[in-house]
Amino acid sequence: MSAEIQADLDRIDAQYELLVFKEFDERTARALGNLVMEHAGHEPVIVDIRRGDDLLYFGANPGTSPANADWARRKRNLVNKLQIASYAVGLHEKLGTNIIDLMALDRRDYTAHGGCFPIRVVGAGIVGTITVSGLPQRDDHKLATDCIAELLGVDLGSAAF
Repeated sequence: MSAEIQADLDRIDAQYELLVFKEFDERTARALGNLVMEHAGHEPVIVDIRRGDDLLYFGANPGTSPANADWARRKRNLVNKLQIASYAVGLHEKLGTNIIDLMALDRRDYTAHGGCFPIRVVGAGIVGTITVSGLPQRDDHKLATDCIAELLGVDLGSAAF
């Protein structure tokens, strides 16, 4: 089990290097959000894309509820604080490092469930987040990163889930 967890952490580390935008604006957010919703099909997901705290895109499929948006908020808070994917934090927790408890973060406002990924821009670093909520957490992460890769024209290769 820990080998599988480490393999996912290694994939995420590679994704950080591969999934970097040249620029990120409202049009990019809309294109990314629309792509996620297209790939989600009829799955009950929401997608939330932000630059800092500014909401650039929000979409919701039938079958979602306000709880999905709250999960997205909690995932996003964690990524904004730690600047790593929420799924990675959850994987570290499974390996014995519970960063939420170590930092005394309120679980009402922070959660280590997959689906939020930092948006990086060349020369600027992390400028925002994309959050998917509604699927199992590994699938939320995969949907977000696969769509970023597609939009950027990047082949994830061994970094793909």
